[in-house]
Amino acid sequence: MAVDTETLKQPNQSNVSISNKFIPKLKEHKELIAALFSGFLILLTWAMGDYISETLWVTLHLIAFVIGGYAKAKEGITETITNKELNVEMLMIFAAIGSAAIGYWTEGAILIFIFALSGALETYTMNRSNKEISSLMDLQPEEALLVKGTLEKVVPVTQLSINDTILVLAGERIPADGQIIKGATSIDESAITGESIPVSKSGSHDVYAGTVALDGTITVKITTRPNETLFQKIIQLVQSAQDEKSPSQLFIEKFEGTYVKVVLAVVAIMMFLPYFLFGWTLSESIYRAMILLVVASPCALVASIMPATLSAISNSAKSGVLFKGGVHIESLSNIKAIAFDKTGTLTNGKPIVTDAYFHPDFDKNETRAIVGAIEHESTHPLAQAITAYSEEQFNDMRKIEVIDMKNVSGNGVTAFIDNNQWDIGKPDFVGKENAAVFYDGISEKLAVQGKTVVFAKRNDQIVAVFALKDTVRKDTKKAIKLLKKHGVPTFMLTGDNEITARALADEAGIDHYIANCLPEEKVQHVKDLKNKYGNVAMVGDGINDAPALATANIGIAMGEGTDVALETADVVLMKNDLSKITNAIRLSGRMNKIVKQNIIFSLSVILILIFSNFIQVLDLPLGVIGHEGSTILVILNGLRLLK
Repeated sequence: MAVDTETLKQPNQSNVSISNKFIPKLKEHKELIAALFSGFLILLTWAMGDYISETLWVTLHLIAFVIGGYAKAKEGITETITNKELNVEMLMIFAAIGSAAIGYWTEGAILIFIFALSGALETYTMNRSNKEISSLMDLQPEEALLVKGTLEKVVPVTQLSINDTILVLAGERIPADGQIIKGATSIDESAITGESIPVSKSGSHDVYAGTVALDGTITVKITTRPNETLFQKIIQLVQSAQDEKSPSQLFIEKFEGTYVKVVLAVVAIMMFLPYFLFGWTLSESIYRAMILLVVASPCALVASIMPATLSAISNSAKSGVLFKGGVHIESLSNIKAIAFDKTGTLTNGKPIVTDAYFHPDFDKNETRAIVGAIEHESTHPLAQAITAYSEEQFNDMRKIEVIDMKNVSGNGVTAFIDNNQWDIGKPDFVGKENAAVFYDGISEKLAVQGKTVVFAKRNDQIVAVFALKDTVRKDTKKAIKLLKKHGVPTFMLTGDNEITARALADEAGIDHYIANCLPEEKVQHVKDLKNKYGNVAMVGDGINDAPALATANIGIAMGEGTDVALETADVVLMKNDLSKITNAIRLSGRMNKIVKQNIIFSLSVILILIFSNFIQVLDLPLGVIGHEGSTILVILNGLRLLK
């Protein structure tokens, strides 16, 4: 049998695929793996303590020190050199070394393990929160079809200049901001405005990078440099909002340096001052200083927050609310106002037929079936909604033969059935004057309600009008009612027009609404709300919501939202149930109460241990028991949040 030697030289593709996916995951979580392995070594050493030699016992602890403490020690030393100021990382290292120096290796290793674990989880969260930028970039086309005279050439988007002319084919994503100079199309602008219903555009209308030309070829003149498009502004807004530090973060960073300096200064004084002032022996002074370094380490303080936070996060995840970090669940109960995107957040994100009126001289079932059969051949969201409505009433539209169906970009569709011409679309397409008086002028009443109106015409006679609307989610009214009960004002920020926005705000019970919002305007409105109320949450689901989600104190994304919104947000409603927000607010309040209890208790224990050490009634074993015992108690208190 012949053997293909070239095949033998090739690596196994499945193994390569697994390797390519597995190795990056290991690298991404290396700090967490190191921390967990360090904890495993500590547990193993403790369990095997009576069966191994002292040399091996010390060696295993040293390995746990190095593996668990390497990342935080490197970070602490680097930041100390860069900022010329000590930090908590260095204090933890000193405390661990100090405990080992007086023979308490296990206690030192545990300090390293707890601090390394918290640092690994923080790093993991930060890495996850930065992925939305790459998700945004995936939606930006890299090439454009440049037109010069009769020549067409594919060029990188970065080479486009103002006044260049590009050709955008039906179904393509528009690569740059510009103005239509030829052609017409319906454009899906959900990437920019978040609205699900496409917008009809033709000559002189502006178009934006990242949006999609659905059903017509257009020629566009570039009006903005590629790096200054509205889509690029969205990316920049997300980046700048992510880089802004919260007041609490700035306070922690400032407190960190002071805390380390005070503890180390007191330890240094403790090593020698009692020897000179109180007649202690030098060994006793050093011994007491090492006890102080151990009991003053922030191990109990760290345990006061993390177990409670993780328990609350786990509890909320079971009920469909995912928090990306403890700071977010801590802040949620303090929100003073909440803003909502409309489409896909307060509403289902898809239009449905809410009203239908038929000419009395025509059979409404037949009309409904024919319109559904024609719209079935279109991919437009409004057409799909009408098709779904017709299918509910007439199950087999395939029996209707549709001939010569044509899509008239930006207006509607036309087709022939049984030698009759059917036109379906906007009022101008079927005859504006006839449309205005059809069914006693019903279209105007429907439009005032914020509904989109579609007419159907048979030959020269309008036979039906359909009203479509993006409907409010079932849980929206309940969520708004609960938020009002908690005293939280509600706002709606939408790219929709004034009429549609007002109608939906009234229906959902929203306190205030702002219509015609572009992404950068949403950001400004969120900033205005922050200035007025202080702590503000934003709820959204689309790419256009990402900057506002990042700008708000708490960004909340719907689970069915875009990848960018999910990555940018601090909280994700996995089951798309807005009423879960109030449950999460209550859980946040419980967590903050328990954290306060833990902090007060742990600080009290530390102060008692420090005082007892100073009056020489505390030895190292009791100091360790008091220190570690308080840590265990605050952990158990935090675990109550699992219920």
